[in-house]
Amino acid sequence: MDINQYLPSVSIDCVLFGFHVDELKVLLLKMKESDGWMLPGGFVALDQDLNTEAGTVLKRRTGLENIFLRQFYVFGSVNRSEKDHIDHLLAKKIVQSEVAQWFEQRFISVGYYALVEYSKVTAPTPDHITDACKWMPLTDLPRLLLDHAQIIGKAHETLKKELYSQPIGLNLLPEEFTMTELQSLYETILQRSIDRRNFRRKMLSLGVLKDTNRRRTGLGHRAPILYTFDEEQYSKALEAGFQASGFF
Repeated sequence: MDINQYLPSVSIDCVLFGFHVDELKVLLLKMKESDGWMLPGGFVALDQDLNTEAGTVLKRRTGLENIFLRQFYVFGSVNRSEKDHIDHLLAKKIVQSEVAQWFEQRFISVGYYALVEYSKVTAPTPDHITDACKWMPLTDLPRLLLDHAQIIGKAHETLKKELYSQPIGLNLLPEEFTMTELQSLYETILQRSIDRRNFRRKMLSLGVLKDTNRRRTGLGHRAPILYTFDEEQYSKALEAGFQASGFF
């Protein structure tokens, strides 16, 4: 790592959400020779803007491009760095002393959350200071380093709030899905149940869903309708937003 290529004191942390089997998951990296886990992140190259760098961070970990990505908060607590963490990197010779000294400076981290269909990330890839990259359930996270538990909590809080002003699902569900599967996604994010008939009526009123004229078969009961997102209308709803107080 050539530290002279990066802006001092500015970092990026990315909370990548995936949805699988009625469970919201977060992509995490395990520190080498440690039981501590962390978010995918990095530093900002002198010749790159923040959004481009965040996309690059996620591409390295997932292999995917054009991921839905939103900047949601800036984390700047004076005590957000951990000296023990830096000492571990140095003692285990995971980084050189010059890089360790770079890590010791105070960093302000720009938080991004990203949404991706779980099945598309086929081979999560660790970086040079980690030895594993895995999906972890949001409800059962391992020991997290630095302030990454706070960052994940803030990202989830933001995602829940944005359900009421923009559509969610295009980046988290397969191309075709049932209304029950879409409702399960919303209930998982909100961590509470939603009235089925009210949810269906409200979602159809947004105009972002298209009936595929096909049904999910093999479920042993009435075959549910398969929907897909109307990407043009979905994009318009993302841009314009909507008011969904009392929506769910």
